Amino acid sequence: MLKEAGYKHTNKRQRLVEILNDANRYLSAKQVQELIAPEFPQLSYDTIYRNLYTFVQLNILEETELNGEKLFRFRCQNHGHHHHFICEKCGSTREIDMCPMDFFKDQLEGCEIHSHRFEIFGLCEKCAAKA
Repeated sequence: MLKEAGYKHTNKRQRLVEILNDANRYLSAKQVQELIAPEFPQLSYDTIYRNLYTFVQLNILEETELNGEKLFRFRCQNHGHHHHFICEKCGSTREIDMCPMDFFKDQLEGCEIHSHRFEIFGLCEKCAAKA
């Protein structure tokens, strides 16, 4: 996928994707930097962030924002339309198979909707039990 888009496939980029795939949750660029540092200590935060953003543009990763910080995760393999619950503490996600747009469409009569995004933030069962 990288080569088709004109990007070089490197061990560092491969490892970034593996880290996010293995995590199976949202991670910040700083968290990714901490996880990749043992193998690539010279890899800068800026380089990591640029690569993560490139992966978002290539539809390899998804991004969201929590408390002003961008978070990234491997794109869902579920090809059906769905949304997410995101744990604010650990970054884990749960798919929500219903869509609230059916309700909102009635309130936006005459508007042209191009896309939408619906995310619920809170604490997952494990984090809520620890709180």
